[in-house]
Amino acid sequence: MDLLPSEEQLELIGAATDFLDARPPVGVLRARRGEPCAVDPAQWAEGAGVGLLTLGLDERYGGLGRPLDDEALLFHALGKRLAPGPYLACVLATRLAARRGDSALAAEIGEGRALVGLAEARGEAAVGPEGVKGTFDLVDASGAEHLLVLSDEGAALIATPEAGRIETVEALDPGMRLASTTLDHSPVLHWLPAGDDPLRGRALALNSALLAGVAEATAELATEHAKNRVQFGRPIGVNQAVKHACADMAVRAEAAVSQTLFAAVALASGRADALFQLLSAKTVAGRAAIDNAAACIQLHGGMGFTDEHDAHLYLKRAHALHHLFIEPADVLARLLSEGAAQ
Repeated sequence: MDLLPSEEQLELIGAATDFLDARPPVGVLRARRGEPCAVDPAQWAEGAGVGLLTLGLDERYGGLGRPLDDEALLFHALGKRLAPGPYLACVLATRLAARRGDSALAAEIGEGRALVGLAEARGEAAVGPEGVKGTFDLVDASGAEHLLVLSDEGAALIATPEAGRIETVEALDPGMRLASTTLDHSPVLHWLPAGDDPLRGRALALNSALLAGVAEATAELATEHAKNRVQFGRPIGVNQAVKHACADMAVRAEAAVSQTLFAAVALASGRADALFQLLSAKTVAGRAAIDNAAACIQLHGGMGFTDEHDAHLYLKRAHALHHLFIEPADVLARLLSEGAAQ
């Protein structure tokens, strides 16, 4: 199977990356670190206008109808640039609304006129078509009109609770906004069974793509520094220890990207081992992102530990994404319970 991006894919993703590079996300992240919402509304709408939220959406709902591996490539680019904002929740919620025939809501989210946050169940929770109940951690729900709740049985879209019922939590990653809430019973606006569309599987694939982007970005950042940083008259990259560290980072990043793209293709093509591949991608990409980001800080020496340098932002993003949707220990436990891959 050829997992290398085609020319058409590279052209599509190139348009998105050109937009992002013209408005460096890290600059937005730093500028808005004290704001209630991580995204600038005008810039978010601009990004939606170039298809950042509707790449995989059916054309009849205003999307481009591209396959999941195209979306994975886009999220890899977003992760590589530390783009802040509820991209995951909005992309998945747009798809959910469209699949339930709510074209108005799909357009509102897909065009950047409405935000959707992510609600992650903490402990036991009831999530189903009849309603949502339990305690939830909220990710990027500030300013969001709706929350997306994912479970193994399906996905629910609910209204965001009143502000008085939401407790803000300080986030390690300055590009994320965290909170928590307890719902006695929240009616479901739209419910999409997993059998109709595995949104949780898509979430795992796109989350892994974000992590793979972090892994690749930190590998490139460290390698570039090793080439340019001169000590005792020579670049530090000539030292064997530095060479080996950069090579290990490159291998981890490549493995993360390859496994993530294969998992996306496996899910889209209905392979019997799709869940195995998705869990593998979550593990490989998660560890690659964290290990590469940590090594990147170390290779930058004292400057890598300063707030002014971007290295710590990648490590914080890696840790936050690694715990999203399913805890790392649970990923390994479920992998052990899965049958052998095809």
